[in-house]
Amino acid sequence: QVQLVESGGGLVQAGGSLRLSCAASGRPFIAYVMGWFRQAPGKEREFVATIGRTGGGTNYADSMKGRFTISRDNTKKTVYLQMNNLRPEDTAVYYCAADPSCSGDGCYVPQGYRYWGQGTQVTVSS
Repeated sequence: QVQLVESGGGLVQAGGSLRLSCAASGRPFIAYVMGWFRQAPGKEREFVATIGRTGGGTNYADSMKGRFTISRDNTKKTVYLQMNNLRPEDTAVYYCAADPSCSGDGCYVPQGYRYWGQGTQVTVSS
């Protein structure tokens, strides 16, 4: 089992940047594929990015490619989401997720992840 705590959200103007962090505790961090998802009011939770156990295998939702970067530091048991050129439509609660066994397309949907953080709010003003 792993516990996840996100931080780094806040209010930013359009075009600005934020860096989200997700700190893990519990089982060895390297055992988990990590993902970021987001959920805007009235919308379903959607995939943002995923990263493999050793830092490879990164994948992004199309609307985030070129603007967002996922990374991880296994020594610090932390996964990051660097978000640049933010847009008002990026406003959402951002969630960190972990799973020991998701693979392929299963890592792009919320059902593919067993463990979740509490979320951090990101608000982008126009």
